[in-house]
Amino acid sequence: MSLFHRFLRLFIVKSRAEVFLITFGLALGATQRGATYVQTYPGWPGWIMFGCCCAAVFMAGAKMLQAVDLERERDGLS
Repeated sequence: MSLFHRFLRLFIVKSRAEVFLITFGLALGATQRGATYVQTYPGWPGWIMFGCCCAAVFMAGAKMLQAVDLERERDGLS
């Protein structure tokens, strides 16, 4: 296996714990961006954008969890 392929394997999500850590990082960034939206667009438009940022993280986290579960079922590791 080449060094490049070994390097690429570092970026493959293999467990639910890794998904939760990635989702946590995404959530930190999304709340920071949402806070910027609230300051830039005062009132309800900023809060709508804040909610959209958070909703995107929830959807991404759910999709990653689903993908890890499907990968485990496919490989027969469940």
